[in-house]
Amino acid sequence: MRRILHVAALLTVASAVHAQAPAQGKGKQGGSAGTESGWAAFQTRCMGCHGNAAVPAAPSPEQIRQMSPERIYAALTTGSMKTQGDALSEDQRRMLATFMSARPLGSLNEGAAQSMPNRCPSNPAMTDPSSGPSWNGWGVDTGNTRFQPAKGAGLTAAQVPNLKLKWAFGVPTGLSQYNQPTIVSGRVFLGTDTGYVYSLDAKTGCVYWSFQTKAAVRGALSVGAVKGKGSTKYGVFFGDFRTFVYGLDAQTGQQLWSTKADDHFIARITAAPIFHEGKVYVPVSSSEEFQAGNLDYPCCTSRGSVVAFDASNGERLWKTYVMDDPKPVRKNSKGVQLYAPAGGSVWNSPTIDTKLNAIYFGTGDAETEPAAKTSDAVMALDLKTGKELWHYQIQENDAFLGGCGGGVNKSDNCPTMPGPDLDIGNSPILKTLPDGKRVVLTAGKDGRVFALDPDKKGALLWMTNAAPPPPPGATGFARLGGIVWGGAADDRNVYYGLSSGGMSALKLTTGEKIWYTPLAKEGTRVNNAAAVSAIPGVAFVAGSDGVLHALSTADGKVIWEYNTARDFDTVNKVPAKGGAINSIGPTIVNGMLFIGSGYAVSGSNFGNVLLAFSLE
Repeated sequence: MRRILHVAALLTVASAVHAQAPAQGKGKQGGSAGTESGWAAFQTRCMGCHGNAAVPAAPSPEQIRQMSPERIYAALTTGSMKTQGDALSEDQRRMLATFMSARPLGSLNEGAAQSMPNRCPSNPAMTDPSSGPSWNGWGVDTGNTRFQPAKGAGLTAAQVPNLKLKWAFGVPTGLSQYNQPTIVSGRVFLGTDTGYVYSLDAKTGCVYWSFQTKAAVRGALSVGAVKGKGSTKYGVFFGDFRTFVYGLDAQTGQQLWSTKADDHFIARITAAPIFHEGKVYVPVSSSEEFQAGNLDYPCCTSRGSVVAFDASNGERLWKTYVMDDPKPVRKNSKGVQLYAPAGGSVWNSPTIDTKLNAIYFGTGDAETEPAAKTSDAVMALDLKTGKELWHYQIQENDAFLGGCGGGVNKSDNCPTMPGPDLDIGNSPILKTLPDGKRVVLTAGKDGRVFALDPDKKGALLWMTNAAPPPPPGATGFARLGGIVWGGAADDRNVYYGLSSGGMSALKLTTGEKIWYTPLAKEGTRVNNAAAVSAIPGVAFVAGSDGVLHALSTADGKVIWEYNTARDFDTVNKVPAKGGAINSIGPTIVNGMLFIGSGYAVSGSNFGNVLLAFSLE
């Protein structure tokens, strides 16, 4: 009975907070709307029983996370927990089932391609993904520059103002469209919060196939060649919210292999893997810190990592954690064992340095004291072995836990000096300058941009703050005003969208601020920390208001805008709407622009639509 009453309490709290948007401050890249808030409720209300060895009858967090949304919903409506479920509204029951299972209710059946009216009439053989225009993975190239050259873009600055919506695709039962579409061989590869992955025709939006994963898919997908798999020539690779990594036949959607990247019960894959020369490099993050200040929680044991897999068979080649193995350090005032070190989630897609055979990525804050020197840092690993080559830390002593606001609410799980919760949520940008000198760019949530020398073990070249002073009354990471999801770099400048609103351009050689353009309408506040994408002469960034902007890279003037926060008629006849765009940037290929709309940080500006624009 104690277990049933405890779970009922969880359901009530989780349902209430789930209606709120997920905290996104770092690239804490959430699942369906409210995932982080729901997990925080679980830590706060349930870790006293679930995961507590003194209450063996209570299902463990691992067991609860394996349940389907249908099973949870059935228990609340007609099953063993009907009494508790009757105290919840219908919306609360549905949203709770979504939170606990990492996929929306009904997504197991309603998302399949075979039930859609816009099936492609045929499935012609794919062309070589590397032979034509593409946007493959997160950053379009191995340097994560997010810059599409003229040949691949098929779109000039003069043509951008003539872009018009060509088609829209609705994600069945989707709640939050946060996956950045990959475009190769004239096909769109799209992950969803429902756990479905789709292959669509880029020109028409017709659907070739769908594949159902074990959980939501947040990071962009990568496509590359595979060997030894019969007639399969190309695979598509990605991870989900339960750290399963998949390799599918890109032509048919059939599974080639699946394996797990991490066994920690709250570890997740929230950023895009990167494919390079037959290998897939996968970043691993965690939701552990969101309410780990709760005394019932055995803080903290999760660590960020990068894992390398053979793309053809899924064999693990190496795994590198960003910090040492956590060890027992003390017990808190409730007798719960505490551990250290922990943290350093990898919220971003890694960058490949083909000259030095190295891989670069940013890490998040620490969860425990003393903060590891590899937290809030750029790390460089050997591409073949995973051995650390160097690291550069942008913020020392950043040990942060949710629920550690200070004063009477500060528990003895908490760091003595919490925060400032900066993180590096954006992918490092590797760029070769016109004079041949190379630079690695990274940025923090406070707006500081760092240029490092990859050929001198990450030595600092320059540092500039790209953000203007925060607006009066700003809170959360908008108060920091800085950079979350990353920028785009051409041969002269790097362009960053800012959480305080607007975009800044910095000179690559010196860090000098070239221009800053505010984008919010007068009297309003908009978060423009979504990733920037660029083509020659134009930088694109979207915002929490759902507006996608195109700015001239010469002077920062807005040359085109489109409001995605509305209802759309879709090619697959699924009811769909756009909303906030708080993480991804558009992908531009062969005269078309693609973007998903509907990932909110606050409020209710969610959506479930993929939009495709062209000049036609």
